Amino acid sequence: MSKIPDKDAVLQWIADNPTKTSKRDIAKAFGIKGAARIDLKRLLKDLEGEGHLQKRSRSYREPGGLPPVSVCRVVEVDEDGDVFLEPVEWTHDEAAPRLLFIAKDGDPAVGEGDRLLCRLTKVSGQEHAYEARLIRRIGTGPAKILGIFRKGSEGGRIVPIDKGSSLEWRVPPGAISGAQEGELVEAEQTEPKSRMGLPLARITARLGDPTDARSVSLIAIHQHGIPDEFPPEVVAEAEAAKPVELGTREDLRHLPLVTIDPIDARDRDDACYAHADDDPKNPGGHVLWVAIADVAHYVTPGSALDREARKRGNSTYFPDRVVPMLPEALSADLCSLHGGVERACMAVRMVLDAQGNKLSHRFTRGLMKSPAALNYQIVQDGIDGAPNEQVAPLMKDVIEPLYAAYHALRSARARRDPLNLELPERRIELDEAGRVISVAFKDRLDAHKLIEEFMVLANVAAAEELNSKKSPVMFRVHEEPGPEKMEALREIAGGAGFSLAKGQVLKTSHLNRLLKQAEGTEHQELMNISALRSMTQAYYAPENFGHFGLALQNYAHFTSPIRRYSDLMVHRSLIAAHGWGSDGLTPEEAASMKEIGEKISETERRSMQAERDTTDRYLAAYLSDRVGVEMTGRIAGVAKFGLFVKLDESGADGLIPIGTLGREYFRHDRDAQTLTGEKSGVVLGLGQRVLVRLAEAIPMTGGLTLELLEVDGKTLPTPSGGRRPSGPRRALAKSRKRGSKLKKKAARRRS
Repeated sequence: MSKIPDKDAVLQWIADNPTKTSKRDIAKAFGIKGAARIDLKRLLKDLEGEGHLQKRSRSYREPGGLPPVSVCRVVEVDEDGDVFLEPVEWTHDEAAPRLLFIAKDGDPAVGEGDRLLCRLTKVSGQEHAYEARLIRRIGTGPAKILGIFRKGSEGGRIVPIDKGSSLEWRVPPGAISGAQEGELVEAEQTEPKSRMGLPLARITARLGDPTDARSVSLIAIHQHGIPDEFPPEVVAEAEAAKPVELGTREDLRHLPLVTIDPIDARDRDDACYAHADDDPKNPGGHVLWVAIADVAHYVTPGSALDREARKRGNSTYFPDRVVPMLPEALSADLCSLHGGVERACMAVRMVLDAQGNKLSHRFTRGLMKSPAALNYQIVQDGIDGAPNEQVAPLMKDVIEPLYAAYHALRSARARRDPLNLELPERRIELDEAGRVISVAFKDRLDAHKLIEEFMVLANVAAAEELNSKKSPVMFRVHEEPGPEKMEALREIAGGAGFSLAKGQVLKTSHLNRLLKQAEGTEHQELMNISALRSMTQAYYAPENFGHFGLALQNYAHFTSPIRRYSDLMVHRSLIAAHGWGSDGLTPEEAASMKEIGEKISETERRSMQAERDTTDRYLAAYLSDRVGVEMTGRIAGVAKFGLFVKLDESGADGLIPIGTLGREYFRHDRDAQTLTGEKSGVVLGLGQRVLVRLAEAIPMTGGLTLELLEVDGKTLPTPSGGRRPSGPRRALAKSRKRGSKLKKKAARRRS
């Protein structure tokens, strides 16, 4: 019979062999076989009961210790660049141990929230308990779980609020964090789903009443992991900032540089001024100044402000709030070009000929003082002959020269022929309580287009300037669409009776000719939506592949450093290239341009999705009391599970589930973007006019379910061999019943 070791021997073995701590490993090490394994099991259980060991799955380790290989979360990157982690799974009452990440050459850059599989080494005499070395990066942080908490006899569960998700999570009693029944909570998964039950999660934040109108954007902020609170050291740096004095800057205070923004603008980072060129060699020419807030003066490389700005990547805008990239002391004050106050700026002076071609440009770092902060509507009213008291004194010397320069640029734009999509933008108006009172489409005024053209030209000048200086550039890249997407667009165009050139280098002019063919026809919206869907997604990178949509070879974002980190990088490159100070681009930043570009491209996509999700929820809330009402719209998307319809009045998107279309099989053609009934032969595709009935609207998820009534003015044909099924009516009745239950529950919670 095998001899059972004493307790000290077992404990010493586990300490010396942290990777071999299963009962099988221990038995093998001590030569324990057969029935003696029962005695070993009893000994290990005694050690566990005495607190010497902790059992985890089928292995044993020192209590309070960590296994040699663990999943960790990045929790902090300090001022020196040291990265600290914490174990993802920690069930003890005391604080989790602090882990220092030791990177080796070739390891990817990591940021807060990233999850890493690491090999751990215990250390002593340090502020950290372990050193961690990367095995592999698991992901960029756990996906946020957002849902409604439901109490149970043992803990509770989380019901998701994502559209189309039915997965629930179980919350153990010790992971509730004080959440109450019906509360909106944020959580993260701690263990994967098993055959025996739901995946486990722990609640990390309580977000309050989910029926509160102000919760809509809050849901998106937490769901997409958008940082919305500034660390104290970041706020302290911002509040310690002081206004800039002239010093070595160029004095631009004599130039009437005006800002033109939306009436509810939260920051003002660009100003402009134009006048006729008095150079006799440039008859009919213009001189255009574009001045941009000098954010680089306040947000210096390696500072707490810089680290936080890079983490956020950009500001995120919602109908009821903004999550800024920079604290308000900067974004709404010192970096905002308010009227009547001196502000630091980066400016470019551009000379245009009478046809709008840029002849030259010159960049400078200056000090400006705007005479007025204007909005689009009053500027447009002024040029249309109805200036108000603020605009009237500026008409002759400021507004009219700006429009003269714009008209020249407009002719240059027509020659360049960038992609000309007509896609109206929605504007959601809220009351003081955060409820939607109206949904309208934004007007596109010449005042909007004027500023857009000026900013595009300044962005081109910045890219060209840095190229000429052979300096690093964070380009805004928009690659041309691939051949597969173009072939799909060509097929959709052919089905609508239009043609798209084939067998030549694709240019935006080819797409514009297609859009021109469709203009004024019933297929206009179809062609615009289809052309948009065929485009690639723009991104940031130090390699220049041009901007296809704008038909420009050199393009970099320079004009919005308050709200985009990419623009701040361009400003720093200009500062370094011209030797304007010590706050320019550092060699370390220049070497990391690719990684920074990837990171801020990710944060941009994150913000766009959060903004879209918020709009969907507001629209669902707006339409929730119109369940059963008939509405018109167009098919805007086709999937194997149903049709997406964009409603005419609100611009909201709703789903017609394929199961409600009839008792026949619908074949999905992904390339042609159609569903075809196998028996009836009916073809449902992009752009078709439809009449639908709103079957369900769920504000919590933003989901709209529709019932199809007519297509192009006709009811769906009955499949041969039987009457048309009553599936849609059943679905409508079911959704009405569900909607009624939800409203009753919400009313009970409010009472």
